[in-house]
Amino acid sequence: MLIATDSHPAADIELGELLVVVHVAAANVVKDIRENLRNLVGGRMPHYERLIRGAVADALQELDEQALAKGYDGVIGVRFSHPVVVEGAVEVVVYGNAFRRRAADR
Repeated sequence: MLIATDSHPAADIELGELLVVVHVAAANVVKDIRENLRNLVGGRMPHYERLIRGAVADALQELDEQALAKGYDGVIGVRFSHPVVVEGAVEVVVYGNAFRRRAADR
């Protein structure tokens, strides 16, 4: 399935509904303490990086499944909210317009 941040390469499509996925993933409390200490001295935060990367991948997978379940061919204009670590969790909001190819393009 096509999930794109811009337009579809084929011009003749029928736009569908706006699909929205909200994915919230909890951080590990022990690793969270370690990352907070790292925040004091600087450096990368690999636990949070993995957490955000996983949340984004899961949200895109869910968006794909949602579009397929509703009979769409893909999602265009996909946007992400800024992943934010809040109180030991990561929130990712992904949204875009579902579309169907017109009969001539199938």
